[in-house]
Amino acid sequence: MTTRRKLIVALGAGTLTAPLASFAQQQNRMRRIGFLVPAGRPASLDSHFYGGFARGMRELGYVEGRNIAIEWRFADGNYQRLPDLAAELVRMNVDVIMIAGSAATRAAQQATATIPIVCATMSDPVGNGFAKSLIRPGGNITGLSLTTTDMSPKHIELLKLMLPKLTQLAVLVNLGNPAHPATLKSIEASAKKLGVRVRSLDARNPDGIAGNFAIMKRERAEAVIVAVDAFFLGQRQQIADLALKDRLPSMFSAQEHVEAGGLMSYGQNLADMYRRAAGYVDKILKGAKPGDLPIEQPAVFSLAINRKTAKALGLAIPNELLVRADNVIE
Repeated sequence: MTTRRKLIVALGAGTLTAPLASFAQQQNRMRRIGFLVPAGRPASLDSHFYGGFARGMRELGYVEGRNIAIEWRFADGNYQRLPDLAAELVRMNVDVIMIAGSAATRAAQQATATIPIVCATMSDPVGNGFAKSLIRPGGNITGLSLTTTDMSPKHIELLKLMLPKLTQLAVLVNLGNPAHPATLKSIEASAKKLGVRVRSLDARNPDGIAGNFAIMKRERAEAVIVAVDAFFLGQRQQIADLALKDRLPSMFSAQEHVEAGGLMSYGQNLADMYRRAAGYVDKILKGAKPGDLPIEQPAVFSLAINRKTAKALGLAIPNELLVRADNVIE
């Protein structure tokens, strides 16, 4: 081979390998993910449902400290802190912002229109203005959607099966959560059809939760529905203890509440939703645009019942509920 031909071949090989090397370097470089959480930091992330995200990333080949760094930010139940925490992540120029809940999604949306945002637990993403449509979100937000409003009729139905004579229902909401007004409206409409009166109570801190349970007791509520909320999940032990102390049957969306001592839950598996959200982050890191990734809606729901709590409340669990239950906690 002549010197001239060797030079041409070498130059040709260089033009081919340079982009490949650049692509490999881009894929192997440290990627930074911001994770914004309205609740407080759990004692153990690995055993918490938030840990489902980190596990999902590991399954996709991402190892913290090697090719990914997760910047955890916790608002400790104070939703007013969310805008500042979101702005902090934007200033850090993270590659993706991973979000827990609609309130945090709203804060991140207001902080950036360019950094991709993935939410594991959005409520009504189109109605809340997070996406143009579920199939094609169109902006910088995508992820998984909760169906909290649609589940409200099921919560009422299940409570009526457990408590056929139910007429007075308390609903604990956090009106700092943008999804809760719609959730409350749906509960009220479903309850009215069954002749059940609803008393809504707004709580945004632990003292508010305790004070509202005192109101429920004074007004002789016969059961309580606790709207799904990151702050309420963080306070699940307090809520379960108060409901049990006041002998108040309780209904939730997340099974974690029932594991803490609540009576019943009907909803999605949160740990699995956070694990699946990792798939969205992976696609975005590989070049996908969030506006092109359809928002996933849950297809599987589970009913959990705490038999020990039912016994403590003096309730006999109807066979119809036991047959339908996916998990009976002893």
